[in-house]
Amino acid sequence: MTTTTLRPRVRRTPKPPRDTHKADRLWKATPLTWVGLVLGVILSLFPFYWMIVIASRTNDAANSWPPPFLPGGKLGENIQRVLENGDANIVKGLMNSFLVSGTITIATVFFGSLAGFAFAKLRFRGKNAMLLVILASMMVPIQLGVLPLYILMAKLDWLNTMPSVTVPFLIGGFGIFMMRQYAEQAVPNELIEAARVDGCSTWRVYWHVVVPALRPAAAVLGLLTFMEQWNQFFWPFVVLADPANPTVQISLRSLNTAYFADNSQIFAGTLIATLPLFIVFVLFGRQIIGGIMEGAVKS
Repeated sequence: MTTTTLRPRVRRTPKPPRDTHKADRLWKATPLTWVGLVLGVILSLFPFYWMIVIASRTNDAANSWPPPFLPGGKLGENIQRVLENGDANIVKGLMNSFLVSGTITIATVFFGSLAGFAFAKLRFRGKNAMLLVILASMMVPIQLGVLPLYILMAKLDWLNTMPSVTVPFLIGGFGIFMMRQYAEQAVPNELIEAARVDGCSTWRVYWHVVVPALRPAAAVLGLLTFMEQWNQFFWPFVVLADPANPTVQISLRSLNTAYFADNSQIFAGTLIATLPLFIVFVLFGRQIIGGIMEGAVKS
C-alpha cells in the first residue's frame, strides 16, 4: 500500500507589469531635473539677494564696477535714511497700503465667495446673463476706465483720499469667477440639501457649509488680491496728488528723483516695502496648505 503526500501549493506573487516600472522611472527625479530646480531657485532668489546687497552698501559702492556681490554694513543706516526722508513719507505710505490692501482683500474674498456660491449652487433668473457680464468686465483693462472713474471720484470729492483707491476695487470679476469655479467642485449638492433639511437658511448654509469648503481658494484669492493691491501704482498715482498722503508705491517713486538717484536708499526702501508681502505670503501659504490637507483627509 502506497501513501501519497500532498504538497502545499506555493502561491507565486504575480510579477508587476512592465508599465509600472516605466511609471516609477518617470516619477524619479533625474540629475538634470535637480540641476533645473536648483537653477530656478537661484534665478528666483537672486533679485532679492541683490536688493539686500545694494541696500547694505553706500551709493558709491552700488555704482562701482565690478559691482559688489557681498552685503555691506550700511543696511541699518540706509533704512534709517529712508524712514527719515520727508519727501517719501514711507511710514505713512506703509500704513495707507495696509489699510487699502487689507480692506480690498477682505471685501474681495467675502463678496467673491458669496457671489461665487450663488452662481454655483443657487437658482435664479438671469444667472447666466449676469455671469457673462462679469466675464466681460474682466476683458476690459483698467486703463480704459481711468477717465470716467476719475471724473466720478472728483464729483464725489474723493480725490487725494483713501476711498478713491479702495472703493472701486472692493470686488472684481476674477474673484467671483474663481470662487464660482471652486464651489462647483468643492461643495456637494447633497451637503447643501442636508443643511436645508436641517432647517438652515441660505445665509447659514453659506457661513457654516460653504465657507469652510472654500477656505483654500479663499486663501489663494486673498494672497493674489493683497499682492496686486500692494503693488498698485498707476491708479494711486492718478488720484493721490498730495505727497503727504501716499501709498507705499508712490513713496518709493519719491525716492528716485530725476537729478540724482540714490540707489542704496531706493533699494533699502524696496526692501522695507517687500517685507510685508513676504509675511503675508507665509501666513496665507500656511492657510493654503492646511486647507488642502484638511480637504484631503475629509475626502
